[in-house]
Amino acid sequence: MFHFIFSIFILTRCLGDRLQILHSLRKLWQMETEQNKVFNDPIHGHVELHPLLIKIIDTPQFQRLRNLKQLGGTYLVFPGASHNRFEHSIGVGYLAGRLVQALNERQPELLISRRDILCVQIAGLCHDLDCGHSCFNINRVGPFLLQHETASLAMFDYLVKDNGLKPVMEQHGLVLPDDLDFIKEQIAGPLVTDSSPQWPYKGRPEDKSFLYEIVANKRNGIDVDKWDYFARDCYHLGIQNNFDYRRFLKFARVCEVDGQKHICTRDKEVGNLYDMFHTRNCLHRRAYQHKVGSIIETMITEAFLKADKHIKIEGTGGKMFTLSTAIDDMEAYTKLTDYVFEQILNSSSPELTEARQILRNIVCRRLYKCLGQTQADQTINVTQEKIRSWEEDLAQTIPQSGTQDVSLQPEDFIVNVISMDYGMKEKNPINNVRFYCKNNPNTAIQIRKNQVSKLLPEQFAEQLIRVYCKKTDERSLDAAKKHFVQWCMDKNFSKPQDGDIIAPELTPLKASWSNNNEGEDGEGGCSREANYACVNGQKKAKIRLF
Repeated sequence: MFHFIFSIFILTRCLGDRLQILHSLRKLWQMETEQNKVFNDPIHGHVELHPLLIKIIDTPQFQRLRNLKQLGGTYLVFPGASHNRFEHSIGVGYLAGRLVQALNERQPELLISRRDILCVQIAGLCHDLDCGHSCFNINRVGPFLLQHETASLAMFDYLVKDNGLKPVMEQHGLVLPDDLDFIKEQIAGPLVTDSSPQWPYKGRPEDKSFLYEIVANKRNGIDVDKWDYFARDCYHLGIQNNFDYRRFLKFARVCEVDGQKHICTRDKEVGNLYDMFHTRNCLHRRAYQHKVGSIIETMITEAFLKADKHIKIEGTGGKMFTLSTAIDDMEAYTKLTDYVFEQILNSSSPELTEARQILRNIVCRRLYKCLGQTQADQTINVTQEKIRSWEEDLAQTIPQSGTQDVSLQPEDFIVNVISMDYGMKEKNPINNVRFYCKNNPNTAIQIRKNQVSKLLPEQFAEQLIRVYCKKTDERSLDAAKKHFVQWCMDKNFSKPQDGDIIAPELTPLKASWSNNNEGEDGEGGCSREANYACVNGQKKAKIRLF
């Protein structure tokens, strides 16, 4: 059969017909003897996965993802956000296959091989093997600080070695170690930091550069990882998702840009891509960086820091590790899941008393209170030293009026600095996207913001400064709020949204905070008298988020 088709291929003169025959040959070559398995996913429907992917899924390292909340402490704010990293990873592996196969069918001249497709799917499946940030997303500060992609690579190497998957990969047509390098490069970027070679990747040559833009797109941030968590998180959070990845799949094609091949989309899709990044920002603002969720994760981190040296996890050769050192041994790290929260909460060990009390406070909703949110005029390079100095300043600040006989210490304050952006800090990610026109689908073009709409954002990043107080009694909170407002005045930060309510006697003292001077249409806010009436004349209902 193959000899017959090959003979026709040799005799065919038309290049288009030759490409079509070649594409048919490759499809026959890709036929599998083993059947794909089908998952019923609430987001993507019935998902078919290759047998090699099933071998990876059926390992302890991957199954561990069932016990890691996708959104960490956000689940304690949004009751529906109970989904885990397991289903997200399966979704990304599936979408990675959808995109690379769409390109393969639309442009057979790209010569995307069966190996390429499998490697892209495996990279999507394993991109979050370190669970993102293990144990309720605590790996952000202090001894828990780690590089997400680096940990995923270490866990992937351990998964392959511990389960003897190299022979299985070779049986399914992968070439080792090249394909292992390719998989890891898709997750974390070039494995070699030497900047001398023009093409930094080892797994695939430069003519397949577009394959590195599918799972984790370092060029512009449009990748299948975002497509899945947008859809999945919005579904579980009860938030509307304005981006439809299925439409992107219909228009995706590869064009050459500056000597390299990149994934492009139709020019008419530029507005939808702005909507995609807007959706990302909305998810961060409304859910991922929710003020209650953020302080819950801060309290969990405090509890884990206090419990760190008292919890032992057995690793390779029987060696014992703590919460913060488990990352150094993948056997120990595999055992690190969200169960640690319950382990501390239900323990009776005297050494865990402080940590246990913090977690009980979370469960009983005795949370640290948010004093307010402000912004600086310019982006500040925030370090741990800067945070500590701000907390000291907050304690030492003396309000210009309304002093209270309350003693506040630096350790009573928590300052959280949150960065909101479109995924590339201050840069507009759409500037790194290339488009094509209907009449010339092989030529890549750039579309600037002023060619799209005047209603698009002028800036693509901002920094929010939130301050919390650990003391929750009424007198301490009242004093802390006034300290916060005065601190914002002294630092020349923006007026907190509820500044006129929590410190109505302070805000008029700063001229630039006058409501009469605010608002582009000349409409000021409530007068000072109205603010007093708002506080004293109305009984406010408290709306609680779970």
